[in-house]
Amino acid sequence: MKDMHVHSTFSYDGISSVEEYAKKAKEIGVDEITLTEHYDVFDEIETDKTSIQSNLYKMGFIVAKRKVEKDIKLNFGVEVGLNPEHKDKISRDIRHYDFVVGSSHIIDKIDIRDGNDFFEGTTRKEAYLKYLKEVLENVKTFDKEYDVYGHLDYIVRLGDNKERRLNCDEYSDILNAILEELVKKDKGLELNTSGLRHGCSFPHPNPVILRRFKELGGKIVTVGSDAKRAEDLAKNFGVAYDILESVGFDETAVFHNRKPDFVKIKELRR
Repeated sequence: MKDMHVHSTFSYDGISSVEEYAKKAKEIGVDEITLTEHYDVFDEIETDKTSIQSNLYKMGFIVAKRKVEKDIKLNFGVEVGLNPEHKDKISRDIRHYDFVVGSSHIIDKIDIRDGNDFFEGTTRKEAYLKYLKEVLENVKTFDKEYDVYGHLDYIVRLGDNKERRLNCDEYSDILNAILEELVKKDKGLELNTSGLRHGCSFPHPNPVILRRFKELGGKIVTVGSDAKRAEDLAKNFGVAYDILESVGFDETAVFHNRKPDFVKIKELRR
């Protein structure tokens, strides 16, 4: 197995060290991990979160890789919180990575990861549309700054919506626009299994979205756990592989030097 979305103690929310991940990987049959530590621009936002400093992260990564390279292949990745307002800064800073996951974390100066603030004074549908419009603007604005879009329907985990899923028919127009833009730019879509650990019925995104991505010509899909601790490494990857095969994918992508290498799912199951 190959986990393409992992946060270690280099990230503000990472609990396990690279060495702890390497030990767990050896136990469960993971042969490749891509660290995707958090890069966000927090200008004008009150928060206790911290973004990685790319130079320091690079130095730390080199040291960590030397310690674990006999046990596992370790890739230098990043999860960047895309925001059109900070495109120039992001473009300057997101360089020299093996892999870049693009995500939507901050909208209208609100870090949506912090809880219910994003939903205050609005309906669920209005909040979901606002989030999806931000995603659409991001995929149109950015190009070289990301390789795949991460946890596309992440918004369902937030607020007080107990259903924790997106009615894809209700948002079909904007979802199609997002997916069409990804396909046009030859970008990938991430299947992120963390949703299953947070009360969702499916990983992110809903399989209906994955199927539509495939129908529109999407070719690149990565699988990541979004783990913050070693025990969640490659968690529910069997479910992820089942979903991918059910919607028509027989391989996943692993990025090296910002280029996708494809691996058959049947090989990853071994």
